[in-house]
Amino acid sequence: MSEKKLISIVTPCYNEEENVEDLHAQITQIMSELPDYNFEHIYIDNASTDQTIPILRRLAAADKRVKVILNARNFGHIRSPFHGLLQAGGDAVVLMVSDFQDPPHLIKEFIKKWEEGYKIVMGVKTRSQETWLLFTLRTMYYRVLNRLADIRLVENYSGFGLYDRQVVEVLRQIDDPYPYFRGLIADIGFEAAKIEFVQPVRKRGITKNNFYTLFDMAMLGLTNNTKIPLRLATMFGFLVSVISFIIGLFYLIYKLVNWQSFSVGLAPLVVGMFFLGGIQILFLGIIGEYIGAVYTQILRRPLVIEKERINFD
Repeated sequence: MSEKKLISIVTPCYNEEENVEDLHAQITQIMSELPDYNFEHIYIDNASTDQTIPILRRLAAADKRVKVILNARNFGHIRSPFHGLLQAGGDAVVLMVSDFQDPPHLIKEFIKKWEEGYKIVMGVKTRSQETWLLFTLRTMYYRVLNRLADIRLVENYSGFGLYDRQVVEVLRQIDDPYPYFRGLIADIGFEAAKIEFVQPVRKRGITKNNFYTLFDMAMLGLTNNTKIPLRLATMFGFLVSVISFIIGLFYLIYKLVNWQSFSVGLAPLVVGMFFLGGIQILFLGIIGEYIGAVYTQILRRPLVIEKERINFD
């Protein structure tokens, strides 16, 4: 009899005391309906301050298939999930959040597509039951990024999906200290299956995303996948210089012809200064984002520092 394949389910969490236990119960039920597979459930906790850690300890004590990584501090929503993914030892790895906005029942469909030969199976949101405005803004962002990016990115794909062991091995070789996971998956180039779903509303707990974390993710996607903003800065600077020269030449000639009747005034000068100042600050910020991305790479800090591992021996 052939050995059962192992499915690793990786769940990053931070202050999810109301969700982690129910999530494991649902995953256990789902995997019990797939008797041809073994599974391990890896939680990577980002230094929760509520009761999440005691609950995870209790789950791990009761079920050896539950493995827990406790980070020394909160390493953020980009580094911690990626580190957890790299610690999985399964034939396939499912990455999903702990707040049930990644529906656990899709694991069956992911495994089915994986067995059909797909190395990557993506969960793609067609719409969301949460804030309409936020979902619309995200969709617009992905479309703009896709037009700018050097590779084809998948719109409304957040990382929820299944990844073959071969994909995980490639990710281990990349060794990126601050990875844009969605971009890396697209850049690898394996053919991916897409499973569409409607993102449910969060029922318990509060989201850990805020304006800064969303902006950080947006800028990371931009700096990791395209150089076009830098080139736009150069082209736009040249264009503004040409237009400014033409306008200045026009004003000079018009003033020479109508010396007594034409008064230039300060308004064009003030408006022009504010316009150019705003443009300069905008492009300096873009350049700063790229410099910051390079700086992060140069530091070569580890993805996370682990404080403790449970059930990994």
